[in-house]
Amino acid sequence: MLTGIHILMTYTCNLECDHCFLYSGPRAQGTMTLAQIRSVLDESKKIDGVEWIYFEGGEPFLFYPSLLEGIRLARSMGFKVGVVTNIYGAVSDEDADILLQPLADLGVADLRISNDSFHYGSQNNPAGRGLAAARRLGIPTASICIEKPFVESVPGQDQATGSPVIGGGAMFRGRAVDTLAEGLPRRPARHFTTCPHEKLETPSRVHVDCYGHVHLCQGISMGNMWQHPLSHLVRSYVATSHPICGPLANGGPAGLAEHYGVELEQEYVDECHCCTLIRRTLVDRFPQYLAPRQVYGPNK
Repeated sequence: MLTGIHILMTYTCNLECDHCFLYSGPRAQGTMTLAQIRSVLDESKKIDGVEWIYFEGGEPFLFYPSLLEGIRLARSMGFKVGVVTNIYGAVSDEDADILLQPLADLGVADLRISNDSFHYGSQNNPAGRGLAAARRLGIPTASICIEKPFVESVPGQDQATGSPVIGGGAMFRGRAVDTLAEGLPRRPARHFTTCPHEKLETPSRVHVDCYGHVHLCQGISMGNMWQHPLSHLVRSYVATSHPICGPLANGGPAGLAEHYGVELEQEYVDECHCCTLIRRTLVDRFPQYLAPRQVYGPNK
């Protein structure tokens, strides 16, 4: 069912945003070599249905030469290419044009630029300049805008539970669990019996990092492609046989906790918040599948 492979070029980022799924930042380690990028692309070509290759991070523009060569290789193999960036280098309109002209020349078909208060203020905003430059150059583009979580008004209440809906678009994975959940309304874990955001049984995309982990969701690895080829991992994947995805697909975070006897003593903001904290307790038990450890925070 896969249509896209997302290459996590690096965990390093010039920024350290509160909502980051991956705990990326200036001190985060792990960057792909060109040889590794070639391996991902070669394996992606063997998987029926894969049309898109995305280059992400961290911040992929930190390794601009490798990014351009990766895009060139992917395009030469017939893939559509997307890039996700905060385009920090767009310090002027001219710089933005120079940065993005090679992407336009290579035929990048989707450019997603982070443009919100987690990344930049309203003044001197590289994202705004990058979006404008992409439009000038004819690169299909869109902004990624996440707000600080807030409680929506009563009309936004969840109809099933009567609980207030959390607005802003942040997902409580990675660093957001530790930085954004405080003060928000919570519900008991028994309410979280599904995974509403990931199609664990029929994933449409996976993320691959420099360590070889094939992420079904950030921090849940299908397997390691440096140990088993990506195409083999994809063809042999069965969610019900996966020690983490099986319980999640069957009963959501509550089912995962029950399956492994994880004691739940607190309430949670949402499914991702509950799931992440449960998985943190299981990291040592399943290091092959809950990986890499760094996406679970500095204390893991």
